[in-house]
Amino acid sequence: MVKMLARAGSGHPGGSLGMADIFTALYFGGFVRHDPKDPLWAGRDRVVLSNGHICPILYAVLAERGFFPPQWLDDLRKIDAHLQGHPAMNKTPGVELSTGSLGHGVCGALGMALALHADGKSNRVYALLGDGELQEGLPWEAFMASAHYKADNFCIIIDRNDAQIDGRTVDVMNIDPLDAKLRAFGFHTLTIDGHDFGQIFSALNEAAATRGKPTAIIANTVMGKGVGFMEKDGYKWHGKTPNAEQAAVALKDLGA
Repeated sequence: MVKMLARAGSGHPGGSLGMADIFTALYFGGFVRHDPKDPLWAGRDRVVLSNGHICPILYAVLAERGFFPPQWLDDLRKIDAHLQGHPAMNKTPGVELSTGSLGHGVCGALGMALALHADGKSNRVYALLGDGELQEGLPWEAFMASAHYKADNFCIIIDRNDAQIDGRTVDVMNIDPLDAKLRAFGFHTLTIDGHDFGQIFSALNEAAATRGKPTAIIANTVMGKGVGFMEKDGYKWHGKTPNAEQAAVALKDLGA
């Protein structure tokens, strides 16, 4: 992921690294039913990345799972490439919805969940959001509807890193107390360390077992997790890519 962003010269490394553990748990922990050889398999679970700008981590995981050749990663953000700067459902196998306009993805994900629920299907839908995204109004409309319709096949996972392109969320537009707000909107709400696999697995299992209401997982994460200089500078690495020298340091920090 660091290599592809450095090669592209643009993109969003901080949030991508911060959500690496969540994506690893979803796709390698047995929580998301999928078939890389048949990306549109009817029995699949849906994963919608509402904060589409952190798609490098989604692409890295999809490539590792075999949805497309790893060589595609070399062409990130190039004109006419399969892997664009935001997820494109008609270009990239494994991408369920074209996203990027904040707040829209979670609404589309809820639509999928409600359709599956109405059809009596057991498929689950996971919508991943950034905490800065919650400063938009659309997610809260979706949250209200998901509880009203008792969409217990719907799970939102919030990347709670308190960072966005302009600074800390608490300074730009405070969204706290987030857990209390989500509970008030009718969610079964869990707050976890987004880098602790024990807590991640436990929360995802609890979400799958919850009936009668949707689940919200607030995952406390660190922007640029695993790369010292990114962790130190926080939100400054929201949309800033490392140069060759910085990429070498990052890869060393990550043990690559």
